[in-house]
Amino acid sequence: MTRRYFGTDGIRGTVGEPPITADFVLKLGWAMGRVLSRHTARKSRAKVLIGKDTRISGYMFESALEAGLSAAGVDVSLLGPMPTPGIAYLTRTFRADAGIVISASHNPFQDNGIKFFSAEGVKLDDAVEEEIEAELEQPLSTVAPAALGKALRISDAAGRYIEFCKSTVPDRLTLEGLKVVLDCAHGATYHIAPSVLRELGAEVSLIGVDPDGLNINQDVGSTHPDALRAAVIERGADLGMALDGDGDRVILVDAEGHEVDGDDILYLIARDRQMRDMLGGGVVGTLMSNFGLAAALEALNIPFERAKVGDRYVMERLAANGWQLGGESSGHIVCGHVQSTGDGIVSALQVLAIMVRESSSLSGLLKGFEKAPQALVNVRLTSDVDNAALLANEQVRHAVASVEAELGDEGRVLLRPSGTEPLIRVMVEGRPHFDVDALAKRIADDIEGQMAR
Repeated sequence: MTRRYFGTDGIRGTVGEPPITADFVLKLGWAMGRVLSRHTARKSRAKVLIGKDTRISGYMFESALEAGLSAAGVDVSLLGPMPTPGIAYLTRTFRADAGIVISASHNPFQDNGIKFFSAEGVKLDDAVEEEIEAELEQPLSTVAPAALGKALRISDAAGRYIEFCKSTVPDRLTLEGLKVVLDCAHGATYHIAPSVLRELGAEVSLIGVDPDGLNINQDVGSTHPDALRAAVIERGADLGMALDGDGDRVILVDAEGHEVDGDDILYLIARDRQMRDMLGGGVVGTLMSNFGLAAALEALNIPFERAKVGDRYVMERLAANGWQLGGESSGHIVCGHVQSTGDGIVSALQVLAIMVRESSSLSGLLKGFEKAPQALVNVRLTSDVDNAALLANEQVRHAVASVEAELGDEGRVLLRPSGTEPLIRVMVEGRPHFDVDALAKRIADDIEGQMAR
């Protein structure tokens, strides 16, 4: 079945433009409710949890989903602002049939999206998403008045998730003596991550914790780490921690202001868990994962596989292999031994625990881990451009082939359309003697030139 709405991470777009409209989201809730009601094994009505990030449009879509689910005869529990991984966790602990996240992750406030978790706290199977899409084609109807779904608000959701995050590190572990600058991107972790770190004993200073509905991810967070770098150096912190708007990604910064991305984090967690005989298999990265990560894991005799970009593909490979650890260079890390999905707070805590156990700085832990220089250029697409046709364009293919010939077997080129934004991402990776920034820009310029024709 060809999908009209679902992408690699739910349904996402600009608020007010189809499909991210109030009427569509109402019907989406109804369609989800109809599918759940067919599949639920419980004797009573199906039950769904709804959480959101801090975008102003979240209020509108929360109400629309609630109305649609109620019309389908499904009970709703409202979590309020809650990180995406927190919703996955609470879906499991409340024994709900599904969880719904209202968020566009690292995108600006004018975007929003809807994504779903199953009862197990993982992304929905393709078959279920296809059922929802099929139901969207049917006329909306309402169950009998006595069968309408009810709604309630869970007042202690934040506290429950805070305790869960703390439980993912040893009970006796303390972060006392660590100075941390925390950037919550004015997003869904603003009222949770500070409490987690402080209750574990860290000295915490904050940026990006004043959401106003419009400033989520604006010049802060994991996609804009400059503010964090400056704050770490200015405040003499041991490290910085930047989450994205919905809290499923994290980027760290060491005491010298150097960025520590998802590849670095995967390496640290994998090495630590292998040393303690707790790794449980290998590591799954993506097509974007750095050469250096693959080489370092190979040197440790840790199996490594690449999946397509997107957390659902990482999860698929982990499940297929029976492994626990995987992630993306963007900072979306799946620590399957403690969480069912990517979790920025939990991933960062695993690294902080390693620092404490080894009495080491972040830069000290990474000493000897070398990554190949990698450049990433985003080319924004105009509305009339077909990205598949653009990637197949003869001139674009020639530009890629030219750079690949220059790199030989000492580098690689990857072009891929974003699954969440109208972008083509150009990645060039190579040994240190190559100017990968210039090579990536060369390809990007050719793509932009073909769009202008």
